[in-house]
Amino acid sequence: MKKRKILFLGESYRADAITWMRGLKEFGNFEICTWELKTSNNTKSNRLKRILEYIFAPFAIKKIIRLEKPDMVIAERTTSYGFLAAISGVNTIVIAQQGRTDLWPEDSILLPLKKIIQKHAFKKAHLIHAWGPVMTISMKAIGVDMNKVLVIPKGIDLSLFEASVNNSTKIEAIITRSLQPEYRHDCILKAFAILDKKGIDFNLTIVGNGSRLEHLKKLATKLNIQNKVIFTGRIANTVLPQLLKQANFYISMPSTEGVSASLFEAMACNCYPVVSDIPGNQSWIQHRDNGQLIPIDDYNKLADALIWSFKNPDLRNKAITQNQKFVEENANYKINMKIIADKYHELLDLRS
Repeated sequence: MKKRKILFLGESYRADAITWMRGLKEFGNFEICTWELKTSNNTKSNRLKRILEYIFAPFAIKKIIRLEKPDMVIAERTTSYGFLAAISGVNTIVIAQQGRTDLWPEDSILLPLKKIIQKHAFKKAHLIHAWGPVMTISMKAIGVDMNKVLVIPKGIDLSLFEASVNNSTKIEAIITRSLQPEYRHDCILKAFAILDKKGIDFNLTIVGNGSRLEHLKKLATKLNIQNKVIFTGRIANTVLPQLLKQANFYISMPSTEGVSASLFEAMACNCYPVVSDIPGNQSWIQHRDNGQLIPIDDYNKLADALIWSFKNPDLRNKAITQNQKFVEENANYKINMKIIADKYHELLDLRS
């Protein structure tokens, strides 16, 4: 296979980005160079610096293009790096929508500008990734040429995330989402406080880091469940499969969702999914069929769902088997990334 070079625009440290790039190297023999914004987005002063850095980014990107001479540019997030890819001048452009719309937060004063930027990115891209069906809804609504859209998740490595038998007689729950407000960890802790009051035994493992870590630790103490809640902090990705295999419930309550690799990883490791009732989860989970869908922020319904699921092990086991089959058929990294890598070579052959 011909050796070709890709310039990746995006946060290269993110697990999602690492999976994407690793798959392209492994199954497409691509060489990859990267560029990303240096300023983080976590404080008001930093946000202003980041906007300034973004304004001057095209000059930095053109410099790396002159040096590296990539055959194509790929970029995550249509409203930021996707736009930078669109104006890069590289002959072949691939962009990926990361969220349900990428127009986030919805109350941002920059929203009208983001819409213009996104529309331009969609127009200039030669291939657009929708990692799941939920992403195509907003694309169709604004008139994106759907012939350019490839709807397929990157998938997960099933040699790492694999089925395990869990014979625990109590709820062993895990959350693997970033500790940020939009993931609604407060709601989950309040639901487990209800379980505790009802005398239902559990362990809750909260994986990862984020701005809400100290707040959540204090809340667990306030709810008097701190002895049953483990905060792992940031962990190596290699440790995650083992933690998932020790769990029998996976919980995720985001207010917005694109396509969640975390959900696929949990399904592959035989965790029963209890997730928020939003379009990004409805694509994969049918309520009380292969998991549970819970209204956002409704900790009473979340507690009820956990109790119901725990008291119905046969239905839970049926869901687990169903989910295992689904992940193998639809979210296998080795199959999906080979399709994506082949598509890139096909696109480059067409455009050369």
